[in-house]
Amino acid sequence: MKKFKTVDAYIKSAPKAVRPKLVQMRNAIKSVAPKAVEKISYGMPYYGYNGRLVYFAFAKKHIGLYIPPPVILEHKSELKDYETAKATVRFPLNKKLPVALIKKLIKARVQKNEEKTV
Repeated sequence: MKKFKTVDAYIKSAPKAVRPKLVQMRNAIKSVAPKAVEKISYGMPYYGYNGRLVYFAFAKKHIGLYIPPPVILEHKSELKDYETAKATVRFPLNKKLPVALIKKLIKARVQKNEEKTV
């Protein structure tokens, strides 16, 4: 696995056709959580805000969004068209990225992280 120092470097390492979707993912996260700290963790883009917020990564056929539980479980009905696991949603590369849904998931995680600090 390559080691990246920045999210920009990570995105540049992706196949050219995937890069616009990674930029969309990054922009969606930053628009909902502008105060989140962006860095590379576990070899992928990571965003922290009052704790772990979200990671994302590209694979051969999808972009994975990794978000701490229970957000995915709470939005299971909205995610029925995607492959999911406890803390993972896989968005196929051959489909449009559901930016509004991604923002909704991130907002839910931001709210949970904010509740932890009260």
